Amino acid sequence: QVQLVESGGGLVQAGGSLRLSCAASGRTFNSYGMGWFRQAPGKEREFVSAISRSGTRTLYADSVKGRFTISRDNAENAVYLQMNSLKPEDTAVYYCAADRSLVLGRRVQEYENWGQGTQVTVSS
Repeated sequence: QVQLVESGGGLVQAGGSLRLSCAASGRTFNSYGMGWFRQAPGKEREFVSAISRSGTRTLYADSVKGRFTISRDNAENAVYLQMNSLKPEDTAVYYCAADRSLVLGRRVQEYENWGQGTQVTVSS
């Protein structure tokens, strides 16, 4: 089990940037693939990005490709999401998630551990 705590959300104007962080507890962080998901009001939770245990493989949703960058620091037990060129449609609660599977996943059901979320609001 790993505990996850997100931070870095806030209010930003369209075109701006934010960097989300997710701090993980425990000594087995590098045993987990990590993902970022988001959920807007009235919508289902959706995949944003994922990164493999070693950080060598990444996945992105088409809606964020070229604007968002996921990274991780296994020495610091942390995963990050750099978000550039933000749009109002990026407004959502962003969640960090951890998955012990070797397969890098895009589905909510593939992730066993979740943080509490951090709000990102992009104004037009």
